[in-house]
Amino acid sequence: MIISAPETVKTQTRRVSCDGATAIRGSDRFKPSALGHPKVYLEIDETGYVDCGYCDRRFVLEGGPADA
Repeated sequence: MIISAPETVKTQTRRVSCDGATAIRGSDRFKPSALGHPKVYLEIDETGYVDCGYCDRRFVLEGGPADA
């Protein structure tokens, strides 16, 4: 059984950052980062993708081996 990543983000750079809250909208009384996780920097390797260890968000290098 293959389980896909909860969210896939395509990127043009090999180094990415993830805080788990960049896609959450904020307002005057609400800070999106409060719902995320510590900001981590990840490096995409020769597989063409990397998964965040906190939120399982997958970052795929555009034009790389994992970009299907």
